[in-house]
This record gives sequence, structure tokens and C-alpha cells, in this order.
Amino acid sequence: MRYKLLGKSGLRVSEVCLGTMTFGETWGWGASREESCKQFELFLDRGGNFIDTSVNYTDGASETLLGEFIQEKRPALVIATKYSLTKPDSSDPNSGGNSRKNMMQSVERSLKRLRTDYIDLLYLHMWDYMTPIEEVLRGLDDLVRAGKVLYTAISDSPAWVVAEANTRAELMGWSRLVAYQAPYSLLDRAVEREVLPAARHWDMAVLPWGILEAGILSGKFLKPVQGGTRLDPQKLDLPEKAQGIVAEVQKIAAETGRSMAQVAINWVRQQQHRAQIIPILGARSAEQLEENLGVLEWSLSDEQVQRLDNASQIELGFPHSMLPGNRYLFGTTFDKIDNHRL
Repeated sequence: MRYKLLGKSGLRVSEVCLGTMTFGETWGWGASREESCKQFELFLDRGGNFIDTSVNYTDGASETLLGEFIQEKRPALVIATKYSLTKPDSSDPNSGGNSRKNMMQSVERSLKRLRTDYIDLLYLHMWDYMTPIEEVLRGLDDLVRAGKVLYTAISDSPAWVVAEANTRAELMGWSRLVAYQAPYSLLDRAVEREVLPAARHWDMAVLPWGILEAGILSGKFLKPVQGGTRLDPQKLDLPEKAQGIVAEVQKIAAETGRSMAQVAINWVRQQQHRAQIIPILGARSAEQLEENLGVLEWSLSDEQVQRLDNASQIELGFPHSMLPGNRYLFGTTFDKIDNHRL
């Protein structure tokens, strides 16, 4: 395990993060207390120190279990949690969203469950399109000044929100956002359009989730057939392009002698040229987590990365399709300019 500075901060975190949305069984799936503890101990044994949860994961069971596990090791761990989400059937209009009220209530709830007096990294979980951004930023900064939160971050929100938030934070002397969490996988590369460029510009770490697409990229839905395997159409009906991506992952797994899951995770892990990437590894068992941690032992070749790029390529669309190399901007000089900012 190696460590990274988390975005534009001095905080040192492990190169992969342990996701704990599977800690607890109150949602009808996930890991028992015993299995969750095994995952926690395994991750620490491999050198991991960065753990992700949320105030709403498994209706609070995730934070509660994590709070039990971290007690003797708290100073050495970097604990990230999130606020914004509520129960789907909640009738209280202030029990969710980005408001200061929900922020403060959620943080107090998280601190109590985690049995700690501070949160290392607090994310805004999802943008609600209602709360003024200055209310969010001032609330987060107040929490930092009170010592209840050390660093702030954002998740599942538009790139323009990130840009305005960090601009306002710098102008006002408030705590800036140092990390962004988003879905990113070979089957979902949408963040390459705006989110990853924004994160790179603002020196924010990107923590991808959903890397295996609910098991699709792990081979979970493949079934044996004569001469090999294929996707089981009774369990999963994928578009032709997605089927091609799964097939390419399977081919490279066979070439490398590694699992499909490791191939898919390593493709994401090796996108460091797009932004600082710190994958979130979530599992339902210690065995699955051990398998996923195997990515730290090897890397895809440049040729293999290119094959996966080609199979999963997306159209970036406007304005990306119009601007780079535009002759009305550069005439015939574009290829003669050494741009150190690329």
C-alpha cells in the first residue's frame, strides 16, 4: 500500500479507500457485524487508513459498526462520512438536503455513532438544487473552525457547483473542497466530460464508486457455454457496446491470469492522467475485499489500457468536440505549441 496527499491538502491517505455501504444488514443485504469487522481488519492489515461511510448507509448501521471498530485505532485512521440523504419515507422536509440545519444535525448524529469527536473528511452527498451555495460553504467552514470536521468535500454534484464552491471558498477564506466522489467505471465514463477536468483544475482527489457496476464487470453474470462463457440474458440484458466491454475485460483477465474485477478496478486506478484517482473498494465479504486488494500487486500494460479505452470510449460532445486544436484559435500553429498545462 502506498499513500497519496488528498487533493490540495496535507492529509495522507491510502491509495485505495475502504467503502462501508455494505456494513450492516438492515437494507436486506450487506455484511454482518462479524464479516464487516473482518473486512475492516483486513484493510488495516494491508496498510489501508482511509475509510468511507455516510450518515444514511444501512440506516446508520454502517457508522455504528465502524464506530465500534475504530476505537483503539482512531488517531491513525482517516474517516470520511457524508450528509444530505434521508430515509425515502421521511415526512420531515428538513431531514434531508444540503441545508445548514440538516448539516449540523447529521454531523452530530455521525459523531455519536462513530464515537469520535471529529470527522476527518465530510462530504456533501448530493446536490439538492435548493440550498444557496454560500450557506453550504459557511456551514462547512464553521464545522472546520469548531474542530468537528477537518476537511470538506463533495459528492454526486455538477461540476459547476464545484467550480463556484471553490471560487467562493478562496475569495472568502473558507475551507475549500479537497475531494470529489462520483461513479466511474468502464461502463460509465460520463465524469470524463466535466467532473474529472474540474477536479484536476481544482487539485481535488476523485474517489470513484460503482467501479464494478454491481458485479457486471466482475463476471458475476457470465455463465458457462460450449467453448467458453457468455452473459446470461435471463439475468442481465446489456446493450451491444456494454457486452463488448465485458468481453474485453474477460480477455485481458485471461491474458494476465487475474480476475475480471481486478482488471476493471485497475483500469480506473490507472486513469491518473485525468485526475488524482483513489478508488473506493466495497465488498460483502473479506474474501471479495482480499481479491479486490490484489490490484495493488500489478498494473495493466499500456496496450491493455488502450484496448479497454477503445472498447469503452464515449463521445465527449460539445464543447469538447469543438475546442481542442480549433484552427480559428490557433491557425496552423497548434502542433507547434508546447502546452505544459496539458
